[in-house]
Amino acid sequence: MYSLSELQKSVANYMDNLNVDGTPHSLYEPIAYSLSAGGKRLRPMLTVLACNIFSDNALSALPAAAALEVFHTFTLLHDDVMDNATVRRGKPSVYGKWGTNAALLSGDAMMIYSYKLLQQTPVEYLPAVLGCFNYTAMTVCEGQQVDMEFESRTDVTMEEYMAMIDKKTAALLAGATMIGAIQGGADTQSRQHLFTFATYLGLAFQLQDDLLDAYGTEASLGKPIGGDIVEGKKSFLILTALSKADATTRKTLSQLLENKEIAEDEKIARVLDIYNQLGVKEIAEAEINLHFSKAMDALDSLEVAPERVEPLRFLAQSLLGRNK
Repeated sequence: MYSLSELQKSVANYMDNLNVDGTPHSLYEPIAYSLSAGGKRLRPMLTVLACNIFSDNALSALPAAAALEVFHTFTLLHDDVMDNATVRRGKPSVYGKWGTNAALLSGDAMMIYSYKLLQQTPVEYLPAVLGCFNYTAMTVCEGQQVDMEFESRTDVTMEEYMAMIDKKTAALLAGATMIGAIQGGADTQSRQHLFTFATYLGLAFQLQDDLLDAYGTEASLGKPIGGDIVEGKKSFLILTALSKADATTRKTLSQLLENKEIAEDEKIARVLDIYNQLGVKEIAEAEINLHFSKAMDALDSLEVAPERVEPLRFLAQSLLGRNK
């Protein structure tokens, strides 16, 4: 069994030493650039930590863990094209730095590269791992499509929004955790508990991201604050405000979100004022706490020695600021 810090170092080292050089240079340079951005590397950590619960050979899951991170980064390249986003993690995005064609083609190459990494999965686990990976990848695409469709709708419900982030965000965390559990030799019941854990963790993670977009800092978010408000993007906070507001406030909020002429700073300030009047921040915090609590309950349901679960528990807690 490995400690959390040992696995963090192993994941970082493995990712930093991926061989993504090649020709034409214009294809591989954006790949290396996007992978070097780092980030939390949450998904590969979930893979090796889940494997670590059931096996003393968690490092055998590193290729699959890296495949999930490469896949995740590929989706970001294409997301930035769809969102016209020129900044990613506080740096120029591949789309912003090299343009649409590079973001699309280098992203396609990353998707293929993720399968090359999966090929290194021990043969006894490969069919199950591939099946889980394919299901997860398709679910993420479905979630992205639904998210894009929300942009042209004014009648999105909270239930629809939660179903969308379940597919777009939580599914990848759940898939990463499941793949690690498979490679660790977990039984069916344990896999289900971990799937439930990672799904609720993913929901809490996305809701926290929604909250930080309005109430965080640019340093913590890696991009300018208030982006969801400026774009009128459907988020937990916006949908909560629309559902809690009276008719007059709802009309004012809707007009603000649709207004493309107002200065961004003023738009953000006025929407935040409405949020504060309606207690939206507190509602979001309560929802995050609820989903995190359900994630921890699922983790507690595992019938394994508590010390084997502790590294995964600590990562989850730190992800949502529970260790401060």
